[in-house]
Amino acid sequence: MKNHSHLKAILLALLVTFLWSTSFVIIKIGLAEIPPLTFAGLRYTIAFICILPFAFTKTNSSAIKNLEKKDWFKLVLLGILFYAFTQGTQFIGLSLLPAVTVSLWLNFTPLIVALMAIFLISEYPTKLQWLGVILFILGIFTFFFPVALSDNQEVGLIVMTIGVLANSASAVLGRSINREARINPIVVTVISMGIGSVTLLVIGIIIQGFPSISIQNTLYLLWLAIVNTALAFTIWNFTLRTLSAMESSIINGTMLIQIAILAWIFLGEAITLQEGIGMLIAAAGAVLVQMKKLRLNNQDRN
Repeated sequence: MKNHSHLKAILLALLVTFLWSTSFVIIKIGLAEIPPLTFAGLRYTIAFICILPFAFTKTNSSAIKNLEKKDWFKLVLLGILFYAFTQGTQFIGLSLLPAVTVSLWLNFTPLIVALMAIFLISEYPTKLQWLGVILFILGIFTFFFPVALSDNQEVGLIVMTIGVLANSASAVLGRSINREARINPIVVTVISMGIGSVTLLVIGIIIQGFPSISIQNTLYLLWLAIVNTALAFTIWNFTLRTLSAMESSIINGTMLIQIAILAWIFLGEAITLQEGIGMLIAAAGAVLVQMKKLRLNNQDRN
């Protein structure tokens, strides 16, 4: 029975990563009609509306009423960092760069998180994680060598670097909030997503306007918000009850390969052998960086 539950969790996690990988293709298609910031704002605002009813349960509404000022500050900051900055820059990046490049650049996040965690929450990387850092940098170098970027690609990588820094900061902040275990995870998600998504949507409309959206892209948008965001994150959190951190990291690391295949099939974004090797090395490094210290006899050993 235990093995059956474990296999079920693995299959569900793989399904979620596949859904998240298809998001890159769907977003690239939708960007031909919808400006990136408005697109991102619409996606996460709709997702927020989907999960908003959970805030009105007796337990969660009571938890929201009891939030302190410092809690609100952290949740507002998390919303701005993770949704407004991270998702906004990701959509802009996809409007300027191939989907595979955006995916690869996002894999910088665990490296930055590992370094930030040293100074912000006193979590020190293991030797295995440092090896992962070296492998990832080697993979990036292999992927881009020799460096020859167009103007759009340079701007895209700058935007994505800002996004990776925001994503890393939000990961450390989110870990800090959840480590305290004072606030229900659903409350954290509802408040942070609500604040971040609405902020992003307002900024998008002010800067880029609100375009007329075709029925096809409306359906894509609803799919992204309801299935690839609200439902997928719920399923992923469910799998985390069974899967170890290492298993989740490895499964999540398959997204880089999935996105490359999907982008090749649906977007015509072919990759060279050298780029493929670089991606595999970087993916392996990213997985190692996300591994936690192994525990022997329930005691940490250096």
